[in-house]
Amino acid sequence: MTTARIDARFAALKAEGRAGFVAYVMAGDPSREEALEILRGLPAAGADIIELGFPFSDPMAEGPPIQRAALRGLKAGLSLKGTLDLAAAFRSGDADTPLILMGYLNPIESYGYEAFARDAAAAGVDGMIVVDCPPEEAGVLTGALDAAQVSLIRLATPTSDDARLKVIAQGTSGFVYYVSVAGVTGVKEAEAGSVAPAVERVRRAAGLPVAVGFGVKTPDRAAEIARVAEAVVAGSVLVDEVAAALAENASPAGRVLAKVRALAEAVRDARTPETV
Repeated sequence: MTTARIDARFAALKAEGRAGFVAYVMAGDPSREEALEILRGLPAAGADIIELGFPFSDPMAEGPPIQRAALRGLKAGLSLKGTLDLAAAFRSGDADTPLILMGYLNPIESYGYEAFARDAAAAGVDGMIVVDCPPEEAGVLTGALDAAQVSLIRLATPTSDDARLKVIAQGTSGFVYYVSVAGVTGVKEAEAGSVAPAVERVRRAAGLPVAVGFGVKTPDRAAEIARVAEAVVAGSVLVDEVAAALAENASPAGRVLAKVRALAEAVRDARTPETV
């Protein structure tokens, strides 16, 4: 059961007394080969969980950095099938790191729900975040993922009241992704003071670990969030490193993995006595 890999990772993090670092990267950005190099380097750089975005032409929840990354992925020819192939290539060399796909419903619907869920599980994908699929419209997707034993990870937001959190929690497994700021990715910064009570509400409603994303740009901010949540997600700040590397004709993998190391170290050390 692929969901077990997520559960095992959060259990290990709890035993270590620390939060996890979740690294988001885009499939095919800036090419399949370079994206695979980045993926394969993420665990050693400190990523406890990987979110792999699949390119889509209209990523409505994303700010400019991830929009541009999606366009680079599309230009490189990475379809949803290509993303699953990339996931399988990563999984062939890593049996332990949870791998979550993050994206939008249209490519999945075009692929076919049951076929997608089956192929995702076969590729070693552990979970799915489908940004534009609310619980009320997720029946077919939920059924397909459940049959393939792939987690459906839902989003909670600052506007999710207690009644809504109960709906979000139904059918969610692995963890809940808390969107820490209103708006799109990579624009505003999360603030631990406002995030902490929201994370506690989500945790109580779902009975699951809570990962916080949408607004983590610096090691200091990552450490602050790591003190109140089970995991910290960074994405826009990583895909920005790809763009910067391309502008300098440098190695994208080198820049991305260096940024991951800095953020992951801050998350790892956030709860040690000398840093609290």
